[in-house]
Amino acid sequence: MLLLGRSVSCAAAEVADMAVVNAQVITVDQERPRAEAFAVRSGKIMAVGKNDKIKNMIGAKTKVIDAKGRTVLPGFYDCHLHAQELYDEMSPYGEIDCRPESTATIESVIARLKAKAKITPKGKWVRGSRYQDTKLGRHLNRYDLDKVSTEHPVYVGHSSGHVAAVNSKALELAGANARTKDPAGGAFDRDSEGEPTGVLRESAMDYVMSRGPSIPKPSREKRIQAQLKCFEAFMEKGITSFGEAGISPERLAFYREVHKSRPTVRMYVMINSIYLDELKELIQAAGRGDEWIRLGAVKRFHGNSLSGQTCWLSAPYADRPDYFGIPPARSQKRLNDEVWEIHEAGLQNCIHSNGDREIDMVLKAYELALQRLPRKDHRHRIEHCSVANEELLRRIKDSGVALATHSYVYEHGDKMEAYGAERWDMMHPNRSCLEMGIPIGGNSDYGVSAAWPMLRIQSMVTRKTSGGKVYGARQRISIEDAIRIG
Repeated sequence: MLLLGRSVSCAAAEVADMAVVNAQVITVDQERPRAEAFAVRSGKIMAVGKNDKIKNMIGAKTKVIDAKGRTVLPGFYDCHLHAQELYDEMSPYGEIDCRPESTATIESVIARLKAKAKITPKGKWVRGSRYQDTKLGRHLNRYDLDKVSTEHPVYVGHSSGHVAAVNSKALELAGANARTKDPAGGAFDRDSEGEPTGVLRESAMDYVMSRGPSIPKPSREKRIQAQLKCFEAFMEKGITSFGEAGISPERLAFYREVHKSRPTVRMYVMINSIYLDELKELIQAAGRGDEWIRLGAVKRFHGNSLSGQTCWLSAPYADRPDYFGIPPARSQKRLNDEVWEIHEAGLQNCIHSNGDREIDMVLKAYELALQRLPRKDHRHRIEHCSVANEELLRRIKDSGVALATHSYVYEHGDKMEAYGAERWDMMHPNRSCLEMGIPIGGNSDYGVSAAWPMLRIQSMVTRKTSGGKVYGARQRISIEDAIRIG
């Protein structure tokens, strides 16, 4: 498989730097959905069409690739992910990979973390990431992680990014005990005596981490190389551009430095909402960026996690009849005010929201802002919009809101069990959105799931987990629709 880049118009007489012929090109262009060949000049597509047309652009120095009937796709745009600096996990800056592929049992998680503890100075963090409770059989807890070390604080992030497990040393350093209240927008899991079990949800994670030791910082050069390693991994899977979901101005400056070192992938940056004033200043001073890095969107969280089972629902979770999730810390009025400020400034709201009760609040804020100041170009989004219903989708359509829906059933479909079979046909509602004309974009939400577009497409088309179970068959879409939105 080959990937197309961006196209530009040009005179047919121009000579191409490269030409691909005898291909089955899927253009994702409704006016000309198929082609046999294309030509490239200065790194951009100059023409797409039949073999005869493209062969006229071949010169003595043109590199010609005979695709021999193979399929060629456009480069993929992953509209919502979190790019990471990739370090060796045994380095001072690395985290132990606790995905099921690496650690299939709780015992193997403990063993791999213990090896890291042996080379980590006492009193410093030992960190892991991406464990899955549904694959391990349950969440990790303080008693498991005390087997790793009682002299180091130990922190292991869940695959959702919204839950974590820590050991007793980490809780001790944070002063978290039976008398500690749950922080707003978060919770400690507790035993029958009220003592924290070590499972942290949402804002409880920052509560504990912020009270622990500092994490070692690599040099600037190490960071740049680690970031380029991530970008190169994206490109190997066909991702040529992506949406970076929620960063600081400092991180933006770092990305610009990385691109100066070696331009690789294009990105659309969503600045974290706490930096709104800085974003306005950046745009006023230098505009919205260049072809490599574009600005204009503001990311905020209003709600919690689907795969972490913390999102706020109007009806209880199927496996916990007294549990509706964790309510957002923000009131409706405050959300209205924050959405209005971004809307009035001519910027794009991109709001993380998974549970139907959270989504309802986001839509109320969007509807109010649009009543006050109609904007056809607003492009406001809901990031994920996982637990939907017909009425919510109707309001989304009426408001012109776009969705960045999850496309990770292959890895995380088993997390949908907690929501009950009666909800599955309206979770990750890709087909319903396509039928209603609601703009949607598939995505990996990397590192929640792999930055691998073909796997995302497979999830949207089959709705099957790695174990072969189908969740929400009603929302299956065609391969070509999945390519277009994926």
